[in-house]
Amino acid sequence: MGAAYGLGRFLIAPLARAVYRPRVEGRENVPRTGPVIFASNHLSFIDSIAIPVAAPRPVHFMAKSAYFEKWASRQFFTAIGAIPVERGAGQKALDALDQQRVLLEDGRAVALYPEGTRSLDGRLYKGRTGVAFLALQTGAPVVPVGLIGTDKAMPVGAKFPSTKERITVRFGTPLDVSPHGPASSGRARRGATDEIMAAIHALSGQELANAYNEAPAQNPIERIKQVLPHERL
Repeated sequence: MGAAYGLGRFLIAPLARAVYRPRVEGRENVPRTGPVIFASNHLSFIDSIAIPVAAPRPVHFMAKSAYFEKWASRQFFTAIGAIPVERGAGQKALDALDQQRVLLEDGRAVALYPEGTRSLDGRLYKGRTGVAFLALQTGAPVVPVGLIGTDKAMPVGAKFPSTKERITVRFGTPLDVSPHGPASSGRARRGATDEIMAAIHALSGQELANAYNEAPAQNPIERIKQVLPHERL
């Protein structure tokens, strides 16, 4: 990650803790060494800042490559542990998972959002199976994370976060999802995903949406795809 990331860990994290005074619960649940996956609910843009700031170890997460096109934003996102990735479904999703697998095999910590994208209504949506696939493939423990109040601290559309709102970051007990079966099994991926989402729900206390967080279909073919049962990564 280079000098920018080291500087970010040294300056940005303490500054953010001083300004926003996050309530952090369960830091003792986070393994201090070895690969680990933080699986969190997703309410706001600042979620990807809140987790690295609250965690007791460096955390990396994927951010869309557009954030790295300008020098200033590239330095900021690099400083908070972000790694550029082309977001999307299909092969793009698999490529992103492969980048995260490499980080885990190097003994690092990564943060992912099983819902796929931010919840605009505050509800917790069904989890996609990419996080479970990564955990089953690498054997990394999954630390569920419940974020509370980040949507109030920086609502969708806001340019800057509010310093008046305190957020809460809850780290749950690490999950070993290997009993569900191998990564090649769709049933194992679904079962592990459901276990992870149940743990996130217990921490966040959100209302359950019982649906995937997907953009409205743009044409009849997309509508059919959304209705038909298929695995979401």
